[in-house]
Amino acid sequence: MTSISFVIPTHNRTDDVHKTMDVLGRYPIELLGDAQRVELIVVDNASDTPVGRVLPSALANGISVQSIRLETNIATKARNIGVEHASGDWIVMLDDDSAPIEGDLGKVLTSLPEAVGAIGGEIRLSSGGYEAGGLPEVVIGCGCAIRREAYLQVGGYDESFGYYAEEYDLCAKLIGAGYHVGHSRAMVFEHRKVLQGRNFSEILYRLVRNNAWVLTRYAPVGVKDAVLSEMFDRYQQIAIKEGVEPAFDRAIGEVHGTLETQPIRTLSETQWERFSGAAAVRAHLIPRLQSEHIQTVRIVAPGKGLDIIEHELARVGIQINDESAHLVIGTISPGSMLNAKCVRGDAISAWLFGTEMSL
Repeated sequence: MTSISFVIPTHNRTDDVHKTMDVLGRYPIELLGDAQRVELIVVDNASDTPVGRVLPSALANGISVQSIRLETNIATKARNIGVEHASGDWIVMLDDDSAPIEGDLGKVLTSLPEAVGAIGGEIRLSSGGYEAGGLPEVVIGCGCAIRREAYLQVGGYDESFGYYAEEYDLCAKLIGAGYHVGHSRAMVFEHRKVLQGRNFSEILYRLVRNNAWVLTRYAPVGVKDAVLSEMFDRYQQIAIKEGVEPAFDRAIGEVHGTLETQPIRTLSETQWERFSGAAAVRAHLIPRLQSEHIQTVRIVAPGKGLDIIEHELARVGIQINDESAHLVIGTISPGSMLNAKCVRGDAISAWLFGTEMSL
């Protein structure tokens, strides 16, 4: 039976950690794999008041608790510290404001083929709807499971990212190492998404810089310039809309000074199509439309990955027409896709995200 280690990094949010532990402590331990080995590791990123002083040795359901105190806030690298101290076969990554709320995690993880390196779950926001972000083979860090052996093999999270887009880098490394990444709605997490400490200017700056690093590292030469340009254009429009153009300019300045120093780990074209989401669209959306002899579609809820959907439609001669009766959801991010499906249940998703793991 598989064993699970939960890892939570935190900084100055002790109340949120306790709320998360309360939720986790009520979870049926028989649904968490080997009940004798399940553990929670809280990595305190140099909180002003050490978190370990107020943590129990075990949760109400028997999950053992280990606290690791860091004297410096090392952001995402704290997850690597947690994994190094973990003993589980699988690492379930949480934020200090997220926790599992449904699903037999032990059964799901035990059933996965050895080739699966990571799996994302359905992530619900307590405020309503689903967490945005991620791709068909990119998980979201507040609700996912990563095979510990695979995590260590590829070096875990890259500490230079700080936070944001580090999951993209990790999943690209897993794909490059021969692993598969998927999603399953059989594991459900809630993300309370506490706003404390969130600054949109800083978020946008890191998203632009870190995504540029990811694309530079992994995109094949033939598409690298195009995907970088598309990413910059998309975030520039967001920056203008949100009134944070200085953050975008700051990111561009740093990008120009750091791209040449990035470690180049170019994915093969096949691996890149999996990482970018094109392979999932090609495997699911296109056959669905062709099987129903659909020649024109109307895009609804456009979002991340719209360019990939448009490219795959054009490749097989399916036209986009605002008058078409056939609706296609215009994003490949799992949560955004689910949000769109709630509003337009008759729309066709770009790929399958159900209780069976997507591959």
